[in-house]
Amino acid sequence: MPFEDDLGAVMRRTGETFRPSDRPGLVDGGLIRGRHRLARRRAVAVTGSVLALTVVGVAGGYMTGALGSDGGQSSAAASAGPTAPASDSASAETGGVTEERMIETFKGLLPEGRTTREDGSGITKDPKGQLHGPYVHLVFDDGRGAAAMGLGVSVVDPAGESAADSVTCPSQALMQHDACNEETLSDGSRYMLFQGYEYPDRREDTKVWRATLVTSEGVKVDASEWNAPAEKGAQVSRPIPPLTATQMKALVTNEAWRTIGAQLGRPDGAAVNRVLASLLPGDLKIVDQQGEPGYGFVVADDGRGASFIQVNAQTGMGDLSQDVFAGDVTTLPDGTKVMVKKETDPDQKGGAGAVGWTVDTLRPDGFRVVMMAFNAPGQGQDASRAEPVLTIEQMRTIVLDEKWRTAAA
Repeated sequence: MPFEDDLGAVMRRTGETFRPSDRPGLVDGGLIRGRHRLARRRAVAVTGSVLALTVVGVAGGYMTGALGSDGGQSSAAASAGPTAPASDSASAETGGVTEERMIETFKGLLPEGRTTREDGSGITKDPKGQLHGPYVHLVFDDGRGAAAMGLGVSVVDPAGESAADSVTCPSQALMQHDACNEETLSDGSRYMLFQGYEYPDRREDTKVWRATLVTSEGVKVDASEWNAPAEKGAQVSRPIPPLTATQMKALVTNEAWRTIGAQLGRPDGAAVNRVLASLLPGDLKIVDQQGEPGYGFVVADDGRGASFIQVNAQTGMGDLSQDVFAGDVTTLPDGTKVMVKKETDPDQKGGAGAVGWTVDTLRPDGFRVVMMAFNAPGQGQDASRAEPVLTIEQMRTIVLDEKWRTAAA
């Protein structure tokens, strides 16, 4: 799967192991704003009363390691471990998209040349039943020098911020590059070709060209090529990567990848900020918002000052029942645990006069929604009003709404 999606999964798994003692080192505030956040992902852990958010990247992590690392020997998705040969039933569940199919499809779209160090994965299914996108990585030599290449297929919300970020050229002020072009194709798909360097500071001469397509149905095809036999740590073998700009576009827009992407089902769930906005009282004015599946925030104002409200929606969190949900906890008739806290300096960032209210819920099936509302317009900022814009009862009603299941990570 593409680097940013795989990293997000790894960070989510890591985040689920955090406990309250980890809190001081984890608090990192809200999402960094701006288009240059092309590779941020967060750990969706909530430790104690603080929503912990890790932001990765800014510009440097965007173009690196998208489809493999470790000298070209493995893919970013390799953290999941080797994939065993699929049984007939498993193959049916994943649409018959195997490692072999990915490699052969990719090789069939390359010009004449020799391939080595072929690696990849078909569509895989995790223990929760979620499908993960396939990828392929290999070294290609057209007689002018060996070059690492790779391609991954995934699904995204085509109207979401993640999709927009992946086909938006970075600023030269943030990441030096030779060229970058964006376009909208006749079928509504968005396409970007980035031509830059593995290391934006140019400490090595390794070039990376990356072509990304996001279709109107949410299929994302992400291909990269280098002018060296590995992304990092290998001597440059040729002046530029092997495929031309025209060939890169033809590669990612090939219908074969859309067919494979269609096997992944629906894109990620709704962004949390949009669900949150739909559940807020109608008299509130939203002045800022941002989010993705699993995490989001809004800044709302009732005319008496702005209030920052953030939410995490997570599945598979049943193991927190004893560690986090202890003390003043109410258990509803259906078994849902509800914990309420009111704190000063709630994010431990020292905003003058800041208070925060938290309503944390855990369903019997491990589904967790936790909301935190501040009396300030953002984390670490001074109070803009006496109390958060929502009452505890309003927060409780919002976090218990079943809409959150459409936005969980």
